[in-house]
Amino acid sequence: MAAAALIVASAQAEAANLGFLNNTPITYMKQRDLQALNNAAQIALNTKQDGESLDWDNKGAGNSVPINGTVTPQSTFDEGGVKCRKVMLVAHAKGQTQTWTPTACKASDGKWKLKKQ
Repeated sequence: MAAAALIVASAQAEAANLGFLNNTPITYMKQRDLQALNNAAQIALNTKQDGESLDWDNKGAGNSVPINGTVTPQSTFDEGGVKCRKVMLVAHAKGQTQTWTPTACKASDGKWKLKKQ
């Protein structure tokens, strides 16, 4: 869920030559870091109440850059019979912080997927 969105954001930033994203946490994140964030997001969306945070980090992901942050569901709502949640994803790396606030909806397979904007 989050991993796919972050990969797309990073690729779009490079394609659009958005230099202001240089040295932000997303630029240090590798696939396994994104998977760690995605796993944390799935857990938080399934177990945390609105406003409760789950800490995450990339320990064991093989990245020499320590990355950590929080996943915090912010609001829960029903959209056409589907449970959706606004979630705040925060990442810290090398003294920089990035925050994303996507909406995820629970798919029929039980996994949370990003809602297309």
